[in-house]
Amino acid sequence: MSQFTDTAGRRTLKDYIDIPDVYPAGRLDYDSEGLLVLTNDGKLQAKISSPKFKLPKTYLVQVEGEISDEAISRLRAGVELKDGLTLPAKAEKIPEPSLWERNPPVRFRKNIPTSWLKITICEGRNRQVRRMTATVGYPTLRLVRVAVGDWRLNGIKSGGFLLPSMKKGIYESGN
Repeated sequence: MSQFTDTAGRRTLKDYIDIPDVYPAGRLDYDSEGLLVLTNDGKLQAKISSPKFKLPKTYLVQVEGEISDEAISRLRAGVELKDGLTLPAKAEKIPEPSLWERNPPVRFRKNIPTSWLKITICEGRNRQVRRMTATVGYPTLRLVRVAVGDWRLNGIKSGGFLLPSMKKGIYESGN
């Protein structure tokens, strides 16, 4: 859960982060993985979370099926969802990335291939990327956010984090 409490008893940020007075800037769906920016700066939290700032967010997306060029073009043009037309996305097919094992693993169907995409959106509608890929005919199996604005997931392990060091001006790794 991309929050510190959960009434359903699921694992939350408090199971990984023991730092007082920080809060998530933005959210990840329960079934999604990847980068989540935590901050104690209200202005920064608003800039990341608010749709009015249109901060780009980049995802690696595994979809069911061999995605067509036409489907990618539709993602790039914007997709009509029940809550309106999305802004155009940056979308490209990519080779399977090297990622950590997912727990639980995504469903695997022996006779149905999967494809990987890199998608960047500048909105933050509820389950937007999942709804976009489903609308173009390719349901999302795995969704990993790898960037929020200038922040990148590069080198941070699953469950890990980076802290800015006030003394050195560098980042220190944590688990």
